[in-house]
Amino acid sequence: MKFFIDTANLDQIKEAQDLGVLDGVTTNPSLMAKEGIKGEENIKQHYVDICDIVDGDVSAEVIATDFEGMISEGEELAALHPQIVVKVPCTKNGIKAVKYLSTKGIRTNCTLIFSVGQALLAAKAGATYVSPFVGRLDDISTDGIELIRQIVDMNSYYGFETQVLAASIRHTMHMIQCVEAGADVATCPLNAITGLLKHPLTDNGLEQFLADYNKLNG
Repeated sequence: MKFFIDTANLDQIKEAQDLGVLDGVTTNPSLMAKEGIKGEENIKQHYVDICDIVDGDVSAEVIATDFEGMISEGEELAALHPQIVVKVPCTKNGIKAVKYLSTKGIRTNCTLIFSVGQALLAAKAGATYVSPFVGRLDDISTDGIELIRQIVDMNSYYGFETQVLAASIRHTMHMIQCVEAGADVATCPLNAITGLLKHPLTDNGLEQFLADYNKLNG
């Protein structure tokens, strides 16, 4: 499973990249705003800065909600850097935009997926990624991980090449569950990735190894 970090914070992206396991980055307007990135040119430059740090795909989201606007923004974003994947919401115009952009060779990430039906439409339109939102479904007492599993099964059954990018990951357990569900990618905060390192037996074992060494060599 690929690890993407869901942030616009360059320091966190660098830390994840330095860990050696980062495969890409996802962003959205809310994450850009959180970092105080505003203004069209500043936002575009920030995307380029992110691409300069990582080796993999970087999802950059359109703001427009109309078809023509999505196409215009999508083409501009894709032209910024070869690693850019255009993120488009799963709406009627969004699906049309995914189809158009895919026929032009522009990779897309269809986001705000909350059902198998939405994922099906996005896959048929040629989306590179679909992004089901695990945490937001959990918030309304719906099983987000089960949706991941259903979409993975659908893609396998019908042979869709669209990758399942599990989004709205809240914690490390979500990461493990995404592995078990067969997600192609999980995008999450940095602490969900580093949380995979934590285990009390590792800490205790290392402490014992060092203590034994110091007894003989201290």
